[in-house]
Amino acid sequence: MASLEHQTFLVTGASRGIGKALSLRLAEEGATVVLVARASEALNETTKAVQNTSPNSYAVACDIGDFNAVAQAAESVLERSPAVHGLVHNAGDIHPIKPLMEANLEEWTRSMMVNLVGVQAFTQHLKSALMGGHRVRVTTISSGAALRPLPSWSAYCTAKAGLDMWTRCLAAEGASHQLSAVSIAPGIVDTGMQVAIRSANEEDFPLRQNFVGYKEDGQLADPDEVAAKLFPLVTEQTMNDSGQRFDVRDL
Repeated sequence: MASLEHQTFLVTGASRGIGKALSLRLAEEGATVVLVARASEALNETTKAVQNTSPNSYAVACDIGDFNAVAQAAESVLERSPAVHGLVHNAGDIHPIKPLMEANLEEWTRSMMVNLVGVQAFTQHLKSALMGGHRVRVTTISSGAALRPLPSWSAYCTAKAGLDMWTRCLAAEGASHQLSAVSIAPGIVDTGMQVAIRSANEEDFPLRQNFVGYKEDGQLADPDEVAAKLFPLVTEQTMNDSGQRFDVRDL
């Protein structure tokens, strides 16, 4: 695998789970990593771990669900990293887990922002760092929920389906700028999102017990192992790969 020295990769949702594992691996391969997540001790700890192998890496605290926060975060990135070579849109939010007709509209809208609209906003704000004539690879983290409706997941399913199409649009428009884009479904991974799913009210989410069973039966994938499978596509996706949707279980 080629060294990532002199390359900058930005990862959202970088404080834990797949985002954390990818950030650590990118640092080990020599990349400068920009870790984006909401301010937390977890973000601080992950950043320190990344900086142990990649001292130039840094964190930018940002709530992807807030337009102003996204704009400010992107400005901070551009001040320090005028060229970005890789972008991993990993941040996500499963809430609200409620039947479509009963979901709080503000929570439903926030889900759209975190899972889809914030992706567009962050990418657009970083235009000058992505469209500088250098090779750029963009990866979005998809879900099986993008392909089939699940009860009480209307916001998440809709946003992830939209994110898959957004990735294809970016791939089509980026082809003339040396920019590729792929989406990858990671499977059912043992992350904080799974905790939220298992904590849902069973009256609101009739499939809750299925997800409890996945955990009890050891069916949840380890984030580090998933990140290792994702890594070649994140860092070496070709222009021929661009616009495609992958499933980590097939990698």
